[in-house]
Amino acid sequence: MLLLLYSLTEKERCLRANDRTFNLSFRYANNAIKTSKYNIFTFLPLNLFEQFRRLANAYFLFLLILQLIPQTSSLSWITTGFALIVVLSITAVKDAIDDINRHKCDRKVNNRKVDVLMDGQLKNEKWMNVQVGNIVKLENNEFVTADLLLLSSMCCTVVFVCEVRCEPPNNHLDKFKGTLTLNGERYALDNDKVLLRGCTLRNTEWCFGLVIFGGPDTKLMQNSGKSIFKWTSIDHLTNILVLCIFVFLASMCSILTIGNAIWETNEGSVFTIFLPREPGIDAPLSSFLIFWSYVIVLNTVVPSSLYVSVEFIRLGNSFFIDWDRKMYYPKKDTPAQARTTTLSEELGQIKYIFSDKTGTLTQNIMTFNKCSINGKAYGEQLLEITERTERVDFSWNNLADPKFSFHDHSLVEMVRSGNPETQEFFRLLSLCHTVMPEEKKEGELNYQAQSPDEGALVTAARNFGFVFLSRTPETITVIEMGRQVIYELLAILDFNNMRKRMSVIVRSAEGKLTLYCKGADTMIFERLHPSCNKLMEVTTNHLNEYAGDGLRTLALAYKDLDEAYMIDWTQRHHEASVAMEGREEKLDELYEEIEKDMMLLGATAVEDKLQDGVPETIEQLAKADIKIWVLTGDKQETAENIGYSCNMVREEMKDVFVVSANTAEGVKEELQ
Repeated sequence: MLLLLYSLTEKERCLRANDRTFNLSFRYANNAIKTSKYNIFTFLPLNLFEQFRRLANAYFLFLLILQLIPQTSSLSWITTGFALIVVLSITAVKDAIDDINRHKCDRKVNNRKVDVLMDGQLKNEKWMNVQVGNIVKLENNEFVTADLLLLSSMCCTVVFVCEVRCEPPNNHLDKFKGTLTLNGERYALDNDKVLLRGCTLRNTEWCFGLVIFGGPDTKLMQNSGKSIFKWTSIDHLTNILVLCIFVFLASMCSILTIGNAIWETNEGSVFTIFLPREPGIDAPLSSFLIFWSYVIVLNTVVPSSLYVSVEFIRLGNSFFIDWDRKMYYPKKDTPAQARTTTLSEELGQIKYIFSDKTGTLTQNIMTFNKCSINGKAYGEQLLEITERTERVDFSWNNLADPKFSFHDHSLVEMVRSGNPETQEFFRLLSLCHTVMPEEKKEGELNYQAQSPDEGALVTAARNFGFVFLSRTPETITVIEMGRQVIYELLAILDFNNMRKRMSVIVRSAEGKLTLYCKGADTMIFERLHPSCNKLMEVTTNHLNEYAGDGLRTLALAYKDLDEAYMIDWTQRHHEASVAMEGREEKLDELYEEIEKDMMLLGATAVEDKLQDGVPETIEQLAKADIKIWVLTGDKQETAENIGYSCNMVREEMKDVFVVSANTAEGVKEELQ
């Protein structure tokens, strides 16, 4: 009860690393999870409650009660009771098996092991025993134990003490707000510094994390919700059918009861000599009892085996899904698996599909295809690329990616000739990103990117002579045309769905301060210096051409900064980043302030091909009268091109129209 009351009033979470006594005083949830519906004590009452929500089961229970009353019973209760018990038992066994599987999955997850830092030593603990405030060590390819604050490099024998204040548990996967206090200094915490439960650790041998939310408080479990009892359309239909049968049965019994009352009044008194009425039972009461007797006699009108038959059909359909060879994926040896017997019905209820484009309809494998630099387009003059088309030779670049392919030789010539705009273009691509480099073998450089777009652009810059080599929290190291350059990283202005752009602020070895920005052209163009208007028109034409080819586009810009202004802006940025109230709004204001009057460099275009079978799949879904919505952040022209190529929009559609409003009211007006 104390835990429940605290969770209802928790407005801010406060915890200390390695301070078990302090953290336990708040009664935070431990790291155990539960996805099952029942336990050994609640199974019988809860399962019976759910089964008696089915009208047929409730009817036969009522019928059984009537048959136990001597005045109304004309048949033995044994037949009805036996049939009801069989129906309830079969369904209960199926539900029990499903829930036992959930319990097994819960136990498997809760009993996973993880290294926990205690008293300066690592101890192997079960996941369910991990507490808020523990520091855990994760190895590469391990699942993340709980929602963790990712700690910087640290030795496992050091007792790390800090205090974290953050938001209470919630289901916002893309947001996190908090502060970390260490040695009297406060540091801002955001979503980039958090590892969420259910993710897998990649691209690092190990890491340490501080448990912030555990078990039911993690964002994964906050989004999963409670296990609910689902009713399919078949369940609703059978209930309606049974209700109609009830009405029919009640009508028959009423007619027969009226007939019996008339007979009793006119003729029944003659037979009382041979069959005297029981004491206290007159004609009206006799008619009332006769009504229920008819209900018992005519009970076969209601199909008691209906639900059992449906359950067996569901079970058979789930086996067919498991055995379907067309649903087997040979590359990963993965067959289809129906985890619920009602899967076929639930699939049949689908009326709408909401899908992302990238990685769902497309392969999520990006290739740098075309670009526009200082008003000149590169790459698009070679529209028909074949195996015989001569590729650009990057042998002059020892660090070039051998898998990278490009066919416009003029772009390499511009870079190697020292053209300042072209070199600044690729310098931006090598600096403005969140890519992490990985050197698995000596001399073999691999990039790990959150977004494949970034990976493609950084790889392109690498091949054209601007090689992103390494990064630390304070620096970015780049090899520019064979010369190593270390930039001081002053700030990262993160990308999000509202900003649709990201920026970095760096200081070069010569002390020059520069802001580099890339993002959606609509966002970049409205923040350009007025002197870029003519270049913006030319670049816009190129972007429209790229979008018409179905390519993903970004605009690139930069801005030189003043040292005195940067010192003041950095101070205000730190104050905003550690604020617990209105942090996002304050940061957005600062970002808007500095990301203006930028100079346009150009635009990029990358290709993301459709996955095999997408057009055919969408065509079949359309035949099933399923409405499909695809979410994309591409330009309108790109979205329309993809729509036609994947069969969402077809040539025979005569009434295709575009809704371009930005508000709910505007959309409503355009649709009318």
